[in-house]
Amino acid sequence: MATLQKIRSKGALLILFVGLALFAFIAEEGVRSLSSTRAESHQRIGEVYGESINIQEFNDLVEEYADVIKFSSGNDNLSEEQMQQVRDQVWNTFVQNKLLEHEANELGLTVTDAEMQDIIKNGKNPMLAQTPFRNQQTGAFDLEQLNQFLTQYKAIKDQPGQPAEALAYYDQLYHYWKFVEKNVRQQTLANKYQSLLAKSFIPNPVSIQNFFKGSSDEKEVVLATLPYSSIKEEVKVDDQDLKTKYNELKELFRISDPIRDIKYIDVAVKASKADREEINKEMLEIAEQMQAADADYANIIRKSGSTVSYSALPLRRNALPNDIAAQIDSIPAGTQKGPFLTAADNTQNIVRVLSKASMPDSVQFRQIAVSGATAAETQKTADSIMTALNAGVPFDSIARKYNQTGEETWLTSAQYENAVIDENNQKFINQLCTQAAGTTQQLKLGNAIAILRVLDRKNFVDKYNVAVVKRPVDFSNDTFNKTYNDFSQFIATYKTIEEIEANAVKSGYMVQEREGMFSTEHNVANLPATREAFRWIFKEETKVGEISDIYTCGNNDHLLVVMLTGKNNEQFRTLESVKEYLQSEVERDKKALMLQEKMEACNDLAAVAKVKGALPQDTIKHVTFNAPVFLQSVGTSEPALSGAIAKTAKGQFVKGVKGNAGVFAFQVVGEDNTNAKLDDTTKQNTKIQIINQGIRASSRYTQELMKKGNVKDNRYLFY
Repeated sequence: MATLQKIRSKGALLILFVGLALFAFIAEEGVRSLSSTRAESHQRIGEVYGESINIQEFNDLVEEYADVIKFSSGNDNLSEEQMQQVRDQVWNTFVQNKLLEHEANELGLTVTDAEMQDIIKNGKNPMLAQTPFRNQQTGAFDLEQLNQFLTQYKAIKDQPGQPAEALAYYDQLYHYWKFVEKNVRQQTLANKYQSLLAKSFIPNPVSIQNFFKGSSDEKEVVLATLPYSSIKEEVKVDDQDLKTKYNELKELFRISDPIRDIKYIDVAVKASKADREEINKEMLEIAEQMQAADADYANIIRKSGSTVSYSALPLRRNALPNDIAAQIDSIPAGTQKGPFLTAADNTQNIVRVLSKASMPDSVQFRQIAVSGATAAETQKTADSIMTALNAGVPFDSIARKYNQTGEETWLTSAQYENAVIDENNQKFINQLCTQAAGTTQQLKLGNAIAILRVLDRKNFVDKYNVAVVKRPVDFSNDTFNKTYNDFSQFIATYKTIEEIEANAVKSGYMVQEREGMFSTEHNVANLPATREAFRWIFKEETKVGEISDIYTCGNNDHLLVVMLTGKNNEQFRTLESVKEYLQSEVERDKKALMLQEKMEACNDLAAVAKVKGALPQDTIKHVTFNAPVFLQSVGTSEPALSGAIAKTAKGQFVKGVKGNAGVFAFQVVGEDNTNAKLDDTTKQNTKIQIINQGIRASSRYTQELMKKGNVKDNRYLFY
């Protein structure tokens, strides 16, 4: 009781203490929640209709698509440039699908599982024919092959102890199919939506009649032209003129991504005189090594730093670098040329031609691979096969006995040139290229033996067994460090954009400018490996007037400094950025008014022709409303003129028509009006023309949906 009384006596203090503790708890949770929200927002790569996608989700989609490309192309490694293309494609597809899904949900459009089954069963969708499940004779999608694979895949997944390689292949093929299936569904939904839009263009009888008349009713006119170029005096344009025109045309300047204006200095690091002398000295030593009777060309070239590897296989001329191919025939077999400089690719080169021969570009062959528990057993089996073949037993029947097809196969030079080939494959290809057509021979390859029958040899061309050293004239570390230090000293000395511009040329640098850089681009100054510089340019924290650090980019052979001169995160380009375009538009408007005033007193074409600067009169035939008339005299199409002529009666004179290249006056001197009713065939053809116009217009729906969807693209922060 005493304790309770004590608590009561301290009630106000206790309430304050509890309140502060509760506030601290709430504040802590708030900070934690805010930190979590900020961390999550920093992971958002983009947003469509308020729905965001984070970097991990996006990378998963990129990996999925990259795996599909690798599987379908057989190429396990994609370059950074290829991966950038993959990321662009994945982003564009993601945005389009999200925009489409939003519209489809509002309209109640779906693609049901039953529809998908019908599409797959029908097999006519072009994407299905790109899968491995197709008839080898017709190339058409084969549903039976797909069903067989899915059955096999389930059996393999449910059965333990399967080889890892087989499981990996089946997994890849299954995921490839699921990717195709998903894309067919998305494509079908897009086709439904586009078809719905196109149907809104189905014309009524009145529009069909008007369209027909617009294409068939023709006018002949005599035309007088006052071109804008006839006004020689300066046309004054003030800021208010520009602002008014900007507001009038503002929708043309809409943008969907942030824009930056920059200035930059790009310094290419080049080899010094000492560097070139050192490389030349090393190349002379290599040339001497290659002249030795026992020269190991593969080893010499590997150690030389050559960008061209040695191939023991004879190569066609077009498989060699261009500069080497251009002079290969001037180098006799058994001799070499070099070192010599190729300025085009900045390389020092040595070429040794070992031999030349006329060889087939294509070889058709069959083979049976033989292997046994021992070398003797393998040889015994191979000899037995050769005996049977020499006795006339069909090649394919023997191949089937050893679970092989023995099918006829073509080998072309393009399949192995410039590829990394091991010793056994080199022996295999050399054998095929030198073996006579119609003969069968054994070829020992490691522990196995190949029975090779050459069926045909075609397209004989000159081939060269050649050893090439092609070494870039690179700069040394000392040269790089000196170039970097000199550039760093320049940037440290001049701390503003104005100072840098004023002193760049005398210091040996050039300031370049780039206006209107979008955040969806991938590099700066057309240089690779400028990701960090690109991020700096588009970071919100980077202010106009700031100068970046020095970035090493390109192939580690360029130094780059960027200066931010303009920043636009709005929905429209700024007036200043389109000022030149606005200037020309306002000037044209004012010139049009001046020329229209000159025409005001003219009551016929003869009077217009007397106006200073008027072009000779011209007769224009076959003018229709639907086709903008093209005027040879000014070199432009004039849609406004076509419209004015179409509504003018025969004999009537019209003046002051403002066009793209000038102001026009004309008189209609002839007309051919089709007043007859449309027959059924023409009506149907006209209807199809209008519908096709609608389909073409509806295909641009994504551009409009992008505005509605408030698409935000933050990829530049991550890649």
